[in-house]
Amino acid sequence: MSVVTDIVEKHPNRRAGKVCLALSVFTLCAVFGLVGAAKADSGPATPGEDGKYTDASGDPTYNIDKDGKTDWYTYSGFRRYHSECHVCHGPDGMGSSYAPPLKDSLKRLSYTDFLAVVAQGRKNLENGQEKVMPELGLNKNVMCYIDDIYIYLKARSDDAVARGRPPDHEAKPKAWQDAQDSCMGAPS
Repeated sequence: MSVVTDIVEKHPNRRAGKVCLALSVFTLCAVFGLVGAAKADSGPATPGEDGKYTDASGDPTYNIDKDGKTDWYTYSGFRRYHSECHVCHGPDGMGSSYAPPLKDSLKRLSYTDFLAVVAQGRKNLENGQEKVMPELGLNKNVMCYIDDIYIYLKARSDDAVARGRPPDHEAKPKAWQDAQDSCMGAPS
């Protein structure tokens, strides 16, 4: 049994469930040729009870006030991106010689496509170079925070948050802490 399956069965929460849902949706989209469709502007962010904001289509999104204060999930995404993703994709999603700038990729990737690529990986043979995105679907340090990473990169993609650590952020919601404890295991 896989780590993701274990998480879903033992700790049913949104984060683990979204991994399985994303893989299922991606498979259906691939069968019907729907993967890769560009995402239109989804409108203003709507706050949820868990402190996470969603767009009009229900996908997670950022919320940044006029003073630059971010929601917790955008801030957490900054931290998680820089602990797991920036080695290949460069600081602040700007890209590197190893991997493309995710700041630009999220202009054309939908939320579901993003989840699928992160979980399943991708192989790209372009200009005589082989570029491989590893499968991270079993990496709890990525998958337990996948929404946070997506939200941060979406904010970078939309130029809603500048390079570097966000200057201020909302407090950590209890629902976020509960989801982390459920996915990663509560601290002893």
